[in-house]
Amino acid sequence: MSATLEAGSWQYRALNALNPGLDHLSDGLIDLVEAGYPVVAGSADLKYSNGLVKFADAHPDRFVQFGISEQHMVSAAAGLATTGAMPFVATFASFLGLLCCEQIRMDVAYTKLPVRLIGHHTGIALGFYGTSHHATEDISTMRAIAGLTVVSPADGPQLRAAIRASAAWEQPIYFRISRGRDPQVYDDDVAFEFGRGIEHGSGADLTFIACGTLVHPALEAAEALRREGLSVGVVDMPTIKPLDEELVRTVAARSRIVVTAEEHNVLGGLGAAVAEVMAEHPSRARLVRHGIADEFSLIGPPTHLYRYYRLDAAGLVGVAKLALQ
Repeated sequence: MSATLEAGSWQYRALNALNPGLDHLSDGLIDLVEAGYPVVAGSADLKYSNGLVKFADAHPDRFVQFGISEQHMVSAAAGLATTGAMPFVATFASFLGLLCCEQIRMDVAYTKLPVRLIGHHTGIALGFYGTSHHATEDISTMRAIAGLTVVSPADGPQLRAAIRASAAWEQPIYFRISRGRDPQVYDDDVAFEFGRGIEHGSGADLTFIACGTLVHPALEAAEALRREGLSVGVVDMPTIKPLDEELVRTVAARSRIVVTAEEHNVLGGLGAAVAEVMAEHPSRARLVRHGIADEFSLIGPPTHLYRYYRLDAAGLVGVAKLALQ
């Protein structure tokens, strides 16, 4: 039997069935190609893990397989951008946001090249693969790089919309996406605007501000708390940089408690970004930053880890009730 992974192989079918949300990555790129944009895409030996195989099959002349050479891939993407191409490159977030930090800083951000960096399997999504593959520091690392936009979509449709919107965005972008198994939050035709949060109801008692994989659990937690008579709102904050500071200030002015929720270290991520705004613009609200404590996460099945770190709906309900005491 051939060792080559083909589109019709059992490996591809199994991976695609387990990660249906990642189809939106390729779909967004195909949308841009069909609209006439000079899109090229690349992966570091992971086109089956991130769904780019669909784009590679549709446009093989626009796809580069870099092999296990992540830093080279980022530098090459910067080089492609200087020729007028619109490069999108993807690999595990632990490698892209951490291993490639120097190349992102100097080759992409410092030169202000419109490279789109896609870090997938963020946070603790790779579970059993261990600390080397967990990405709980990438938001803080990428957010600190001057001129780099940081986006964490809640689901596949929002990712596809953000990719389409990126055609008119001049700055380089770091997209932080998960493993394609996230529950769908938005309809397929959802709109996206960089730097704008999305409100899902307002709350006088408490408001969750969440990003990425925590948006759906936050919505479920809010609904559970509302059934108990509490006034709870949810803000999806897909753009972590530039942050929607006006929305943060609005929420902080009307809620008693603001809880940030993210699959990331509580230091330097979404919670820190919100804390910076609330510190500079004092309000009635108290802030609770929820995520992973300042530690290396445990190793195990992702579902077990989400439960352990209270990154599921039940966990967020518990965090909210404790904050409201």
